[in-house]
Amino acid sequence: MQDTIASIVNRYDCTGKYLDNVAISELESYFSTAIIRLKVIELINQSSSKIIQEAANRLYTEQPELLRPGGNSYTTRRYSACLRDIEYYLRYASYALIAGNTTILSERVLDGLKETYSSLNVPIGPTVRSIQLLEDIICNEFIILAQKQNISTNITFIQQPFNYMVKYLSEKNI
Repeated sequence: MQDTIASIVNRYDCTGKYLDNVAISELESYFSTAIIRLKVIELINQSSSKIIQEAANRLYTEQPELLRPGGNSYTTRRYSACLRDIEYYLRYASYALIAGNTTILSERVLDGLKETYSSLNVPIGPTVRSIQLLEDIICNEFIILAQKQNISTNITFIQQPFNYMVKYLSEKNI
């Protein structure tokens, strides 16, 4: 996994160039959000179980058919697998958040999903929706925290890994 710094340095190293204004600007942008990134990760770490459960509750409220006989979360085993997957998305999104780089999402989560979900006949719609719900919950929790601590409420970088996963999964014919 590469963080933003390693990614920028490697890009310039491969072309044999010195860091220019574009690279410096990218680095400044990453560093300007460092403290906020840490606060978001701390928020996720402290309430990951609550976040996962809330995302699942919202998903099953919106799509109760998933819990009924024939639904993809029907039976305890399938329900547990769904919660496990939601936890994976949250955990890897947190890695991407702190690194400021989404490549880990492709390397560790998304590349293997096509074959796995296809072989298990798992519909992608509820998966995408659960990722969107994770994003909503974390952004809302962060905005509350940021207002209490009087820090920036810019959530664009928080949305980045979730949007990346949603876009990637939505573009795939799983």
